Amino acid sequence: MDKNITSRDGTSLAYESAGRGSTIVLVSGAMSTGGTVAPLAAPLSERFRVVVYDRRGRGASGDTPPYAVEREVEDLAALIEELGGAASLYGVSSGGALALRAAASGLPVRHVAVYETPYALSEEHLAERARYTERLTAALDEGRRGDAVELFLRLTGLGEAVIEGARQSALWAGMESMAPSLAYDDAVMGDGGVPRELLASVPVPVLAIAGDASPAWMREAARAIADTVPHGTYRALQGQTHMVEPDVLAPVLAEFFGR
Repeated sequence: MDKNITSRDGTSLAYESAGRGSTIVLVSGAMSTGGTVAPLAAPLSERFRVVVYDRRGRGASGDTPPYAVEREVEDLAALIEELGGAASLYGVSSGGALALRAAASGLPVRHVAVYETPYALSEEHLAERARYTERLTAALDEGRRGDAVELFLRLTGLGEAVIEGARQSALWAGMESMAPSLAYDDAVMGDGGVPRELLASVPVPVLAIAGDASPAWMREAARAIADTVPHGTYRALQGQTHMVEPDVLAPVLAEFFGR
């Protein structure tokens, strides 16, 4: 990240941009930085000015306690103001929930596209999210960062053997360093259910996308978003999972953001 801005509460945010045209800000999800979504910037920058940034508490950005979701909305507000006063947002996973919150809050947002924002639709899934929140909070309060990362990886559906392999990898230390930000994404997701009142207040066009090779509940969540916002469209991408291929996703986003 080669540029910095200061958010309303004094937190330094790192970002970079590529391309020219109307602005799109890419919002990463849990356990990720702006670099995670950067591969999507290259194909989109052929038509747009594409901005990636490190959300607070991760990467090259700073952090200022206490955390509140409103501070992350203010981060986007500061970024959009720096970039000229209006932008479209793309958010992946829990980053999609943040993008939708930002649009609902009245920020100068033109469009919002989200990919597989993991809202829960069933009582069983909601109960699982509640247990996750309780255990995550305890692990972070007790300084058990590795356990917090494990909880998140299990929530994503990874098996114990894969998690144990991750623990032994060179990447684990970096994952533990980012563990406190898991609480931020958990807060952005609320109770994990579809925030229907909030979604109903989003005034701009929304494209909710899922991969047709992802679990059915992911597609159902995306469809629920599209059905709840006033101006929503649902799209399923053939052969894609939660780890969507940038070259498959980029043309879909370019068509939507170019309207």
